[in-house]
Amino acid sequence: MAIKAEFMLTKIDLPKGVMFNAYPDSIGQNMADTVRMLKRPEFKDVFSLFYILPTIFNSDLDRGFSIIDYDINDELVSRGDLEELHKLNIMFKFDLVLNHLSVGSPQFQDLLKHGDESKYKNFFIDWNEFWCSHGEMGSDGYVIPYAEHLEKLFMRKPGFPILKVRFPDGSDRPYWNTFYQEVNYHKISVQDLLQALGTEKFTHEHAQNIASLVNDVLIAKRDISEIDLGDFSYLRDDVISVIEQNRQYLGQMDLNAQSQEVWDFYDETFKKLRDHGAKLVRLDAFAYLHKKPGEINFFNKPGTWEYLAKLKRIADKYDLILLPELHSEYGTRLHEEVAAEGFPIYDFFFPGLVIHALDRGTNKHLLHWIDELIEKNIKTINMLGCHDGIPVLDLKGKDNVSSREGLVSDKEIDALIEGIMDRGGRVKDLYGSDGKKISYYQVNATFFSALGEDERKLLLARAIQMFMPGIPQVWYLDLFAGKNNYAAADKGGTAGHKEINRTTLTNSNIEQGLKQTVVQDQLELIRLRNTSPAFDGELTVSDTDEHSLHLTWKNTGSIASLNADLRDYSFSITHKENASEENVMTFL
Repeated sequence: MAIKAEFMLTKIDLPKGVMFNAYPDSIGQNMADTVRMLKRPEFKDVFSLFYILPTIFNSDLDRGFSIIDYDINDELVSRGDLEELHKLNIMFKFDLVLNHLSVGSPQFQDLLKHGDESKYKNFFIDWNEFWCSHGEMGSDGYVIPYAEHLEKLFMRKPGFPILKVRFPDGSDRPYWNTFYQEVNYHKISVQDLLQALGTEKFTHEHAQNIASLVNDVLIAKRDISEIDLGDFSYLRDDVISVIEQNRQYLGQMDLNAQSQEVWDFYDETFKKLRDHGAKLVRLDAFAYLHKKPGEINFFNKPGTWEYLAKLKRIADKYDLILLPELHSEYGTRLHEEVAAEGFPIYDFFFPGLVIHALDRGTNKHLLHWIDELIEKNIKTINMLGCHDGIPVLDLKGKDNVSSREGLVSDKEIDALIEGIMDRGGRVKDLYGSDGKKISYYQVNATFFSALGEDERKLLLARAIQMFMPGIPQVWYLDLFAGKNNYAAADKGGTAGHKEINRTTLTNSNIEQGLKQTVVQDQLELIRLRNTSPAFDGELTVSDTDEHSLHLTWKNTGSIASLNADLRDYSFSITHKENASEENVMTFL
């Protein structure tokens, strides 16, 4: 007996077709090289959308997710590049990083320069002002929230999420900083000391000695409080002042969504993204935006819903579709709540389900998820690989409550993680302030390597993706069967684990890759999904043995059907359009 349901877009009309996903410099040296690739005959009718990652804008950290401003980064992208992509009938998806801006942003730089007189004083969150009535001042100059608040607070890193910044009056002010931060001091010079302190206090030789003592501490990255000036200790305050003038920050500073200036900024940014050619806007880190004492401060309710509604009203003004980016365990049902409000969601469950299905030869969990997408009319953008990791823990249940079971059991998730790690995956554990691992957890690997670098598995995974409801999003490296880049991961520092799946492909790599059968076959599958009217219609999921998968899309006279064996990875696709002869694609 077949299960039939129409995948109808009742609240929002998503664009049709397949989405390419890359950084502006993932191919060659800049966006112009990607444009040249997409204009090749092999890519004709393959993609209708392009998710361009945020190094398209001016940024300084986190491979683009620490935005300085939303102007086009002309070192990587030109207006002409975007116009050429539009000529190919390719629409754009861009990021709006809702929760934070770089310390290099004009707004934060104005705050550092003008302090309390800055027009952006309330644009960011002064930690002490936020918590002043809900905690006690600690010895380090910042408020420690009361225990009943602190135990609820969701934090992405150990310690308090603050960055202390030096104001022009010499005071240090703690500002809310959920994500990355770094404070650096440039070495001081003899001239710095002489200009600040005057030659009447000490000689050039004395200045050389002090500069040497100070710079030894700075080079060793020790705390400046450890500087021992010996006979010149009476100059300590003056010397520290010189050091502080050379303080520099890196980081992503949380925005104060209670400030009208922030909402004006969002409005200006949506307009700017529209003018850049955006159709979809991915709301990065949106669940952290609403903050209130006594709340978890991750997807606070109802505050987050109020913010999303307000953002949608602004986006509607510019004819933009919003895609809230949400990592959460399946058992929380947050994805379901977001979808029920009329937003498309990222299908972070799909990659792990596909690996599980192909490794174990079972359709059980994958079909459960497909049925749920259809039954609840959940609109998705799905992917296999992406710029981040494979989010296997998103599959988990919640608190062992039977009504909140996971898509996959904890035991199977552990086996899934172990399997990807055995195939060379990397991971960075994230911990809360109590030292316990938190649930935001991804395994980093190319999707091809996560499948054991088996081309048959990759091709079947791509075929399944093309027959899923929603918009399929294709990571550039997966398309070319990219393997784990261990050298880049080893060399990448704090976020090195992510570099395992971000290898830049040269123009020569593209030339060679397009000669490979696994690349040609993927392009054929993607082109079918991108062009056939069948995928605008009704999805039928047929009853089969557990090791098989039979999915059929029908739309008036157009039919596309996938028949797959999850054990030996063979599959066939039949396609018929109106009265035309049936076309059969077989992959044995």
